[in-house]
Amino acid sequence: MYDKFLWIFLAFTGYVRSESYSEELFIKPLATGYVYSFFQFTIVREDNAFRHSSLFPHSLGDIINRFHVDELNVDLTSGLWRHKSWGYPAVDAPSGAEISARFHNDTIDVNKNWYGLTNALSGLLCTSLNFINSANSYESSADRVYRYSNLPRENVCTENLTPWKKLLPCDSTRGLSSLLNSGHVHNANYHSLGIHFRPLCNAGKCKYELRQTVSLVYDSTFISLNNNYDWSLRKMFGTGLFKTCPLADFSKLYIDTSSNSSVPYLLSQEPDYFLKDNIAVYNLISIFHLSAVVPRPKIAVSELRPLLYTDRFITGFGQEYGGLVTRIYNEHRLPVTAKVIENIPWFLPIYYHTLIVSSNGVRVNPKALIYKPGKGRIRIYYLEIVLELAPRSVTEISVQFDYVFLKWQEYPPDANHGFYIGSAIVEVTIPRHATSLTFDKSFIADNLNSSEADYLICLKTENFIITLPTPDFSMPYNVICLACTVVALAFGPIHNITTKRLKLTTAKYVPGLASILQKLYMWVENIALSKKINKVGNSAAVKVYAPEELSYHPTLGHVSEEFMNNQVYISYTKKWPLLKH
Repeated sequence: MYDKFLWIFLAFTGYVRSESYSEELFIKPLATGYVYSFFQFTIVREDNAFRHSSLFPHSLGDIINRFHVDELNVDLTSGLWRHKSWGYPAVDAPSGAEISARFHNDTIDVNKNWYGLTNALSGLLCTSLNFINSANSYESSADRVYRYSNLPRENVCTENLTPWKKLLPCDSTRGLSSLLNSGHVHNANYHSLGIHFRPLCNAGKCKYELRQTVSLVYDSTFISLNNNYDWSLRKMFGTGLFKTCPLADFSKLYIDTSSNSSVPYLLSQEPDYFLKDNIAVYNLISIFHLSAVVPRPKIAVSELRPLLYTDRFITGFGQEYGGLVTRIYNEHRLPVTAKVIENIPWFLPIYYHTLIVSSNGVRVNPKALIYKPGKGRIRIYYLEIVLELAPRSVTEISVQFDYVFLKWQEYPPDANHGFYIGSAIVEVTIPRHATSLTFDKSFIADNLNSSEADYLICLKTENFIITLPTPDFSMPYNVICLACTVVALAFGPIHNITTKRLKLTTAKYVPGLASILQKLYMWVENIALSKKINKVGNSAAVKVYAPEELSYHPTLGHVSEEFMNNQVYISYTKKWPLLKH
């Protein structure tokens, strides 16, 4: 009943006609028993008045309007996507944080809007995007309003997932977002959060699309209790689907069953229909649970190697000279044109004359080459190469660099851990049959039904860590400790001497061990005197002294002057016995 009233209210206010919202989940078993899950939450709006929106998040809309953003892509990733084993993802993102933005053409100060955008998104998503500056940002010469940067050291945790889910219309209480349990998301072998905003223009009329994506890769042999390749929604996400989002136009689940030809698995529920005979489609309406069982014998899911994949590594030895090598493997029977983009930090100055491009060991000339030298602490090194990859070839791009000795303030707290270097970008057009899921259309169903012959993919290589010449930071620590100790030892006595005043005072009666001994002596003396009185029959007079009539003895405490004189006399008679007579 509540859902019906909500739909009536939205239809009456007119928001349904101006905005649409959909939820989709794509599941595909990968090689060696891994399972790839791709969530996509899409909002399409007819205008850019985001302040008057019921589905588009107001916080993000205010940021887009304030900084004149025309296109925005933000990805927060933990883990490495293995193209050679897993194929191609829907959204390829490197480890850490990656952000790119294109501003309106009439933007005057692009850098000011760029830094304002990164600071605002840093607060919105609880990330470290506020550390982006001119020394780690890329400015395109061909596109004045485009900016790109990445932070490979950024860690992705629950503090990022929680504000990300709050941007959804139904938050995390209903719909497919309820499957995103933070404990299970961050236990995945690979997980990536994304926010993608872009205009969709046709014949001068534009719509605005916001897609929030989540990519997860689970090891089915790890999440299953019997170490086989069975998987289910409960095993991967910790729960099933209990409530759908009432604001969504549709909620659908897509399962790629193409691996059934080699290793069949059985689904617990029959799909509503199929797309292209190998994509099972489920319309999610109410409570939904799904599981897949791989029959015995247990066999790993086999897939063909992708047509194109890359890897990256460093060469050299010591901490003076090094080299950077990027390899591109083309398994296709036809030549392929690729564009390689290298963003190298300013503290790794590269030598342009050492750039070598070779294919199967033979040196080749690139079709186009753009090189922008960096500047220390101001600008990164930018290298863009357009190559024609020969069929069945391995193309290698290598360049040498130096290790810069930084200032001591520029080292991070854990300097010996090393410095992270961001990934390279490889853009290439491959045949449509080489990948099952593209990312050029708004909905997953449209991408799966796409009939285009070629598809542009963007591959991100690995990040790596280098160790720069690092000084011994323990030496300043030892010097500081020694200096502070000397100052403390010298300052204490000097401070006491210069601030305290010496004053002579009269000793006061203070109870102590001497007083106890004196009382014990007097008690013994009284007992002896009482025995003498009992024998003689007469009582001896006992004199009581006031405290001021007593003198202090270092051993006996406070005693009378008569007692002191007697003690002096006894000591003298011991030294000189003649005095006794």
